[in-house]
Amino acid sequence: MRIVFCGVGALGSTAVVLCRSLGAELRLVDFDRVETKNLAAQAFVKQSLGKNKAEALKVQLLNFWGRKDDALPVRAAADNVAQICAGADLIVDAFDNQASRQVLSAHARAVKLPLVHAALSADGTFGLVRWDERFTPDAEDEPGQATCEGGEHLPFIGLVAAALARTIQDFGKTGVRRDAMVSLSSLSSFGG
Repeated sequence: MRIVFCGVGALGSTAVVLCRSLGAELRLVDFDRVETKNLAAQAFVKQSLGKNKAEALKVQLLNFWGRKDDALPVRAAADNVAQICAGADLIVDAFDNQASRQVLSAHARAVKLPLVHAALSADGTFGLVRWDERFTPDAEDEPGQATCEGGEHLPFIGLVAAALARTIQDFGKTGVRRDAMVSLSSLSSFGG
């Protein structure tokens, strides 16, 4: 099974680490670079500063767990999404913007690939894991809005990323498509 993780920031990088032993090939996609502010809430080490996030996570997976995964240091767009998702059995969307989510969704629907989305509210009080057929991406409250910075939401990021990783695991084993909603007061799983 090949899983394409699109966006390896807070949710994506944490979910990738949690999925490292699934026996799947992982492809990591992100155009962004690791900044100091990312170290508190994302699965990067200090030596990754200034490096591309997808490439940095690829190196960490190799160094820590001996994994040999793919990294694509690109921004997903309509003109390259087919190449990004080539050979995928599952696409995972952990992007933090509506436009990128819509590009993935349009491609996945066109070629009938399973796509699961993960999202986190900017204030760290609500998280969602939902399959594409039941997901509508929200616009940012403000363009370029920062989310998950400073590590104050790290335990909550971990909960949502764990729900995403379990959803991926269940899909890989049985094909079931469960959604999850996580809030500060509850964790709910439904579907499948």
